[in-house]
Amino acid sequence: MALTLNRAILDDLYSRYNRRAYVHPDPIEFLYDYDDPADREIVGLVASSLAYGRVVQILRSVSTVLGRMSSPSAFLRSASRTSLDEVFADFRHRFTTGEELSAMLYGAKRVIEKYGSLRACFAHNLKDHDDTVLPALSAFVDELTTATDARHNNLLASPRRGSACKRLNLFMRWMVREDDVDPGGWQDVPASKLIVPLDTHMHRICLALGLTRRKQADIRTAIEITAAFRAIVPEDPLRYDFALTRLGIRDDTDLDGFLAQYRRSSAPICG
Repeated sequence: MALTLNRAILDDLYSRYNRRAYVHPDPIEFLYDYDDPADREIVGLVASSLAYGRVVQILRSVSTVLGRMSSPSAFLRSASRTSLDEVFADFRHRFTTGEELSAMLYGAKRVIEKYGSLRACFAHNLKDHDDTVLPALSAFVDELTTATDARHNNLLASPRRGSACKRLNLFMRWMVREDDVDPGGWQDVPASKLIVPLDTHMHRICLALGLTRRKQADIRTAIEITAAFRAIVPEDPLRYDFALTRLGIRDDTDLDGFLAQYRRSSAPICG
């Protein structure tokens, strides 16, 4: 059976929860402190790459990194690989080491030197015929890792290896979409090509909504779920991502109540 989504209920959810008041605690809040796009894209890369584990730990780790960078773009311009290793030698976020973090930041520095910005690098690798951002995202990871030969940096998963790439797709959502929550700035990347940042929480919600039957939260599942959202909002398939991920995370939301309302008001989604 074809996928069917109740847009009216999703739009109501969006209008209620897609607001700054519902952002905390979420690492996107760090981006709001930076008006300069050159700073913001670096902050977004750091905040999204560390967005795994307990949220309190995520916020603490991102705050630690940014506290050592002052103006992120100026910091990277003057940094060397050796100085980055020294600055972050004692850093650790779960299984991420300071060496991995400094390698990613050095890769970002080299990309910015080559293209002028992270945005310009990504746009260079995005082709008009690409249905999604995934080919460009793979090339983007290659660009970030080539400078340090860090092909297996745990901070930078590649779609080529089958990962859902939740953190990089989250970074893309922050950089491309623009509304009360997502600050945007990468206008030359179409929001229509974004892929849902799929983690276990979003996977459970989408299973409950009938948007997929796949049991693995991998890139194939992320593509399938995105296609379901794109069917009703072709120009902005990630429109409901932030609002849906508030459900069941914040104490002032009601995931079970939303799902019950959705089932009462919607046609069967999967046959």
